Amino acid sequence: MTNEVNSNRNVVNDNAASRNNEKKAKKEGIKKGVTTTAIICFVLLLAAGLVVNSTYKNEQKKHVAIVENQKHSFTQLLTSRDSVINEWMLTFDEIEKDLSTVKEKENIITMKSSDKEFSKDKKQQILKDIEYVNTLLDQNKKKIASLTAQLNASGGTIKGLQVRVAELEASMKQRETEIADLKTTLTKKDFEIGQLNTRMSDQQVAIAQKDEKITNQTSELNKGYFTSGTYKSLKAKGLVSKEGGFLGLGKKESLHRDFADNLFTQVNIKDLKSIPVNSKEAKLITSHPSSSYELVRDKDNKIASIDIKDPDQFWKISKYAVVEVK
Repeated sequence: MTNEVNSNRNVVNDNAASRNNEKKAKKEGIKKGVTTTAIICFVLLLAAGLVVNSTYKNEQKKHVAIVENQKHSFTQLLTSRDSVINEWMLTFDEIEKDLSTVKEKENIITMKSSDKEFSKDKKQQILKDIEYVNTLLDQNKKKIASLTAQLNASGGTIKGLQVRVAELEASMKQRETEIADLKTTLTKKDFEIGQLNTRMSDQQVAIAQKDEKITNQTSELNKGYFTSGTYKSLKAKGLVSKEGGFLGLGKKESLHRDFADNLFTQVNIKDLKSIPVNSKEAKLITSHPSSSYELVRDKDNKIASIDIKDPDQFWKISKYAVVEVK
């Protein structure tokens, strides 16, 4: 009886141990499953994160590339627009310069043709000037037409440029009207209308412009200025003052450094032979070698003029001559 009980007890214990082992194995299996699942989930999440991050970086790179391309295109557009505007501005300056030249030529032609009679050489020079003017007007009409077309093609949104083109057109029409009137006057002086409507070739224009430049440079180099008057009048104009001396004595007149050229009479130093004075006393305030000029007196012993014996030496120190008279 006792052995049977013990046997049953052993069976029960074995069963309990077996169930415990099963529970233990089940728990370990569940634990391993959870761990494995967690690892798999982590790996999946990590992979997904890497994919998402990679996708984000690629999208970001694409976006940056698009922005850079847009920026580059915008920069190119601005550069191109600025380049076009700069070209327009240069053309504006060229047209204004040419119209100014036309006006100068018009004045020269008017002056040359004012005589009732003139030589063959003078007539030929007038025809040459007219030919040059015709060419300049024709060239600049084409430039203005081209500017207008370009401005219209661009949308015509730059108001300042539109205004400037309109001003150039108005100036052009005014010059054309003035030249047409001048031609009418010239036809009354035996000029043929066919001669007055000729134009120069591009090569002739280039030569004429080169000659014009040389003439202007020479004229600029030969510019001189003179004026005369009492000390009081010269001082009132802001030209002279008295400096130096001691205790108010021995001061000398001197020319101010800053003054306007329109206070003087402009001359060609190569052509000016004498400066009119017509006064009892006179002296040059500006510096000129004494050997380069001579005070010429009239029969009443008044100083009639200052004769320039050596123009190169006379104007060597200064291109300005100021004569004080009394």
